[in-house]
Amino acid sequence: MDSLKKAINIVKESFNIIAFTGAGVSTESNIPDFRSANGLYSNKKKYKYPPEHIISHSFFMEHTEEFYDYYRNNMVYMDAKPNKCHIALAELEKAGKIKAVITQNIDGLHQAAGSKNVLELHGSVNRNYCMKCKKKFDLEYVMDMSKPIPICDECGGIVRPDVVLYEEQLDYDILDKSVSYIRASDVLMILGTSLVVYPAAGLVDYYRGDKLILINKSSTPYDYRAQVIINDKCGEIMSRIADKVLNSSGE
Repeated sequence: MDSLKKAINIVKESFNIIAFTGAGVSTESNIPDFRSANGLYSNKKKYKYPPEHIISHSFFMEHTEEFYDYYRNNMVYMDAKPNKCHIALAELEKAGKIKAVITQNIDGLHQAAGSKNVLELHGSVNRNYCMKCKKKFDLEYVMDMSKPIPICDECGGIVRPDVVLYEEQLDYDILDKSVSYIRASDVLMILGTSLVVYPAAGLVDYYRGDKLILINKSSTPYDYRAQVIINDKCGEIMSRIADKVLNSSGE
């Protein structure tokens, strides 16, 4: 596979790679994405509202109990484990190849696999805080089904996930760091994202190099800019790349 060989050679030669990951990286850990045929947006049977409305700021504020019913059953996968893609990225970071993983995912699987420098554009289900006193809570506290709405055990305020809901701004500091890493990178690897959700997708525009690697099951609006396009599962491809780069002397 010529494109795979090209990707392997690019990764072998670089020590300044940024990985940008989306939902397609986590689907191999049995976490559904949003837009595919089996994604969350197609699952509207139980709820009166479309998912994109339920996970909005205004819905959270006005219908907190319904928000949590949806969130706990559709957005959190406590048994999910890192897959081959997460593991390969962590190994490449450990080897000094990858400088940062920028992710649109909120599942924490990059960190679970061993990645150290992870920039979470949309936050994480593993971080939660009281909206009143800012006390922090773990995921188990929020997932306690005996409480329809998680309440702070200190001040009685509502506890919310530290995730970016629709109608909310991305964290400026994380966005700024992401832009800096992408601008300075030698190689940008885009994995498992259709690059249609803004402002996250617009980060690709800050890449100044000529080694853009795109690994996604379907085509993206940025295919015309990529030096390597592989339409396949991220886990399979990344594990092969990591294996060749880290465990052999050459192709």
